[in-house]
Amino acid sequence: MSQPRSAQAAIVGLSIYLLLAANWPLWLALARIGGAPSVYMRSIGAMAVLTVAGTVALLSLTAWTRWMKPLWFAVVLLAAVAQHYMLTYRVVMDPSMAANALQTDLHEARDLMSWRMLIDVLLVCAPAGWWLLRVQVPPMRAWRQLWRNGAMLAVAVTVAAGGAALMSRELAPLMRNHVTLRYMMNPLASVYSAGAVVVKPLFRHRRQLIPISGGAALGASYAAQARPPMFVVVVGETARADHFALNGYGRDTTPGLAGRGVTSWRNVHSCGTNTLASVPCMFSSLGKAGYEGSRDDHENLLDVAQAAGLAVLWIDNQSGCKGVCDRVPNASASEGLSSDVKDVLCDGDECLDDVMLRNIDQRIAALPAERRARGVLLVMHQMGSHGPAYAKRSAPDVKRFTPECKTNVLADCSHGELMNAYDNSIAHTDRFLSRTIDWLQAQSSRYDTGMLYMSDHGESLGEYGLFLHGLPYNIAPDVQKHVPMVVWFGDGLRAREKLSTACLRSDQDVALTHDNLYHTVLGVMDVQTPTYKPALDAFAHCKATS
Repeated sequence: MSQPRSAQAAIVGLSIYLLLAANWPLWLALARIGGAPSVYMRSIGAMAVLTVAGTVALLSLTAWTRWMKPLWFAVVLLAAVAQHYMLTYRVVMDPSMAANALQTDLHEARDLMSWRMLIDVLLVCAPAGWWLLRVQVPPMRAWRQLWRNGAMLAVAVTVAAGGAALMSRELAPLMRNHVTLRYMMNPLASVYSAGAVVVKPLFRHRRQLIPISGGAALGASYAAQARPPMFVVVVGETARADHFALNGYGRDTTPGLAGRGVTSWRNVHSCGTNTLASVPCMFSSLGKAGYEGSRDDHENLLDVAQAAGLAVLWIDNQSGCKGVCDRVPNASASEGLSSDVKDVLCDGDECLDDVMLRNIDQRIAALPAERRARGVLLVMHQMGSHGPAYAKRSAPDVKRFTPECKTNVLADCSHGELMNAYDNSIAHTDRFLSRTIDWLQAQSSRYDTGMLYMSDHGESLGEYGLFLHGLPYNIAPDVQKHVPMVVWFGDGLRAREKLSTACLRSDQDVALTHDNLYHTVLGVMDVQTPTYKPALDAFAHCKATS
């Protein structure tokens, strides 16, 4: 192995190694799809040709001198990490997953680390790293190197194209019926997806902020109000509608909400399957189709409410608001906490959602008095049931379902332990929402209060061998898109809005989506704006007209 080898030979050897060592998720998926070995071995052979040819073509761009070794090792490391997550959580390396990875903060990344990950990565990286240290890549004249690299790229592309044509009868239906396979070709999928997230925006139309808050004004209900409205929107995290007892789940995960007169909608679906896609979309006036198709950024619900004259505040216990709160007052939930509170509610930089109710009165009091006198729109962004460390999302006194999965390597837990840990996180959300309602009731002498809770997306908990979330929307299972929505109105706000509780509860099975949030909240707050659509206001038809 210490004999001199050209950069091109090193690239071919490294590509074959990655094919064999870092593509097990692809081989296992093909075996599950194919059934009999006589079927799936042909598919594996076809995909192997495409994968190795594509990897050679990709790495041919780096086949220059021995100084490329760190870059080659970085590709091996990327492939090893990607394989670990594909095997452990059954995710695929599509652009949305790459965007999630780049948006992940330190404490979220820490939840994904484990000894299993270290072992899995070392098994792939150690042999390649040892070989890269030993192999000698002699220098070569630049023009000769360029010619050889061009020839290798041409051969690799020809092999890939010829192989795809010759095996089209095998590959065409396979790739058409199982789209995720293209995002399991390692390291091609990871490099492509990372490039799509990082490089493509550099060549795209430069996004501009389109104002939509012009003409926003407060409605007639403010003219002679006895008390200003205070409405809380809680953005949930990774909550599944089918794990809420309010929606018929067999376990009593929501006893607090059940005792507080809430209304729960059972047929609500998200805009995306990850936070980065869903949160900006759910606050947008454009709806899912319009938001995803827009070439520019637009002002959102919070901008419109603020332009109308309301006090607006975003409190975050997550990895940021994804741009939604950039132009309104916002704060991290952990800011300004005493050490005593942090000792109880926080583990390092990560805190239970209860922390958002600490110092909340002081945060609201710091908003402009003239705006507070008109009304307050408060948004709280949960940590919720963010995985895979579900056990960290609930306090010890909430853990009613035991034993629970306490590792982030979910495949190491039994299904029952995984369900226990996840359901405990839902139970903690129930307690947090219940305490939020109690706090709102305590404000009823000064404000007309209400709360709307809606999760950003759902979660896979082992169904079809999938875990976590983030699959492309059109192929993601329903559990990653079916989300809970819970509403509570105090007597003052219900009377102010002339809402019929019986009407609201008769609509619990009406199909709603994130598209409804913008218009529903504007309707509750009686904000008049050209972008408001009564047909998308989930409560509009339950208001008395006189």
